[in-house]
Amino acid sequence: MQMDHVVITGGGTGVGAEIAVAFAELGARVTVLGRRAEPLQAVADQTGALALTADVTDRASLDAALDRARATHGPVSIAIANAGSADSVPFAKMTLAAFQSSLDVNLAGVFNLWQATLPDMLERRSGRMIAVASTAGMKGYSYVSHYCAAKHGVVGLTRALALELGPKNITVNAICPGFIETPLLEKSIEKIIASTGMSEDEARASLLTGNPQKRFVQTSEVAGAALWLCSESAISVNGHALALSGGEV
Repeated sequence: MQMDHVVITGGGTGVGAEIAVAFAELGARVTVLGRRAEPLQAVADQTGALALTADVTDRASLDAALDRARATHGPVSIAIANAGSADSVPFAKMTLAAFQSSLDVNLAGVFNLWQATLPDMLERRSGRMIAVASTAGMKGYSYVSHYCAAKHGVVGLTRALALELGPKNITVNAICPGFIETPLLEKSIEKIIASTGMSEDEARASLLTGNPQKRFVQTSEVAGAALWLCSESAISVNGHALALSGGEV
């Protein structure tokens, strides 16, 4: 890991920040990308990572940030597409703009990062591409059809690229967590409370209905999965959608 340059989108908070810490502790050169400078800088201060603002839905913005990252850390060897967003709305009330926005962030953002970093991996004839997807890429959930569509797209992209890039010693995998204990989860719980009148405990329990372990996934578990997928032990793991869900899927 010492010689690797790891790029993580959505690297300022939650899962992305945890992944940055995990790779930095192993001596990797880490670049964290995101739209907000302040949380990115906090991660940089903690880990020594390079913090750069970029919008994964804007290819020119992303390319410019990656050029700066290469100037500091060299070619990208590991690209972790973690940036994403989620909101809930009944399909009947969903606008095309909302549907497209979810695809732009959650699917096209993965496409943009992976395509932009592919030349580096082809040149060195090795690399790792990882998407932090979701169990929503493996099953359906009510009121988030746009999110499910995008995450299913990520899993499909992962499986297709695994076949295409496998002969070039580049593995492509998706991590598919269930509900993760992050500030985003807290917002979802607050929304459930506001719309249903449930207590906080009831709202939390409602999100865990399908999880046999009745617990939320921790950010450290996602980071651990990313580390494993980049290890020599996982060199034959390619095109896999790894569920971190307590047995839900």
